[in-house]
Amino acid sequence: MNQTFPMTTQGHAALKDELKDLKGVQRPSIVAQIAEARAHGDLSENAEYHAAKERQGFIEGRIKELEVKLQSANVVDPSSLSGDKVLFGAHVTIVDADTEEESTYYIVGDDEADAKKGFISVSSPVARALIGKSVGDDIEIKVPGRVKDIEILAVEYK
Repeated sequence: MNQTFPMTTQGHAALKDELKDLKGVQRPSIVAQIAEARAHGDLSENAEYHAAKERQGFIEGRIKELEVKLQSANVVDPSSLSGDKVLFGAHVTIVDADTEEESTYYIVGDDEADAKKGFISVSSPVARALIGKSVGDDIEIKVPGRVKDIEILAVEYK
């Protein structure tokens, strides 16, 4: 089964940069650390060696993960989109009907999500509730502990 990974152009570039760093900087560094730890002798009780091998396993696993995601990426340039309907890549401004608090969310790929910046994953419950809706729509979103009534105030693609 071929799974695609939606991501913005910025998210795609960030993953490519991370992959370049892992392959060009971190992988050679950990190989050197392993060689140095081997030079210390008995590997069975060599904590430096075991820690370096564990780190190497993590790096190799992350490289494989990034390669798969980049090969299967469905890259969307949000600046090429327009309209008042919420799609992947939208900046959505909402208002909470109970508190009248406004929030803006940027709907991005799973690897780009960062709640502190307002970047929410396309697979999150909030994003799934917003996708396909338009400016002016009232929506009920289930969040931990309650159901939140919101209204979409604006949808921007930039």
